[in-house]
Amino acid sequence: INNDVTETITESACDSYEWNGLTYNESGNYTNIGSTAEGCVLTSTLNLTINNSETVNTNESACDSYDWNGTTYTESGSYTNESTNTAGCTLTETLDLTINLSESINTTETACDSYEWNGTTYTESGNYTNFGSTAEGCNLTENLELIINNSETVTTTETACDSYEWNGTT
Repeated sequence: INNDVTETITESACDSYEWNGLTYNESGNYTNIGSTAEGCVLTSTLNLTINNSETVNTNESACDSYDWNGTTYTESGSYTNESTNTAGCTLTETLDLTINLSESINTTETACDSYEWNGTTYTESGNYTNFGSTAEGCNLTENLELIINNSETVTTTETACDSYEWNGTT
């Protein structure tokens, strides 16, 4: 005497699972009734857990460089990293990165007596530096090489009779 057979199969898979010619995309309990080799009823129950792969998209902007998943990026672009999520399925991460560069501006100026730069009046020659931020929030370093030429005052004492001509004026 051959008996009917009942079996339970427990499986987990990423995204989909094929069983008895069918593809399953969702977790659940599925039953298939067939025959054993002896011609008895075979009832198979599949306890299926479907874990999903993940896709994560991130937009970032940074000054000069950006560290992501152990790599330092210095150029704008789209970068992809594949790994395994906590369920053991594929984790695809995409980083859309904008790198803004810090700036350095060097200026040489020559002025008479004084020069105003970034809200400060300078009366001596020298090298001056101002630190600020670009429109994107990155470092901005401004260097000024300043040459101050001082005006001269010349006093002349003259004695004349009736008239005196000086610089084209009588």
